[in-house]
Amino acid sequence: MNPPNSGFTWKSLTPETWADFETLFGPKGACGGCWCMTWRLPRKQYDQQKGDGNRQAMQGLVTGGRPVGVLAYDELGRPVGWCAVAPRSDVYYLQTTRTLNPVDDQPVWSITCFFVANHQRGQGLSRFLIGAAEEYVRSQGGTIMEAYPLVPQKTSIPDAFAWTGLPSPFEKAGYEAVPGKSESRRVMRKRVGA
Repeated sequence: MNPPNSGFTWKSLTPETWADFETLFGPKGACGGCWCMTWRLPRKQYDQQKGDGNRQAMQGLVTGGRPVGVLAYDELGRPVGWCAVAPRSDVYYLQTTRTLNPVDDQPVWSITCFFVANHQRGQGLSRFLIGAAEEYVRSQGGTIMEAYPLVPQKTSIPDAFAWTGLPSPFEKAGYEAVPGKSESRRVMRKRVGA
């Protein structure tokens, strides 16, 4: 599943890899103090605790043993990428939005965010992270995965707006679009286990 000769490796985010997550996200918590909590919290709470509060919230999930995602490392062992993946039922936004309703009643794992170090963008790391997320989900007993990539309305969009990914890497990984209510965000699905 991993791109051949990519040089990347991956690990799940655990208390043992927390320092790598902090290194990758930096002092600003990736994008404006998000710490990858944007879809995990009600909007008001997320805004009130931007920055350190969101960092503490994510750390609480990790130390509590919740599955939250995978980190990618370069050939020197430096953290260079992040993919949030967790059971759909753990993602607050997916429980409350009307535009990304469940397709059926099957248990699903959701990919909700990517963050890639500036110097690694455009190197195929998103595709690698999708494969890593699939391996992680299989190791946790998951069988169905969903993603919610942004469908660009313009030829180019800032990286910060494409944090849920774009359709192309998911299509290349075998994900298929399912009917949805949103024109700007596609629901894509793949079976990864028996």
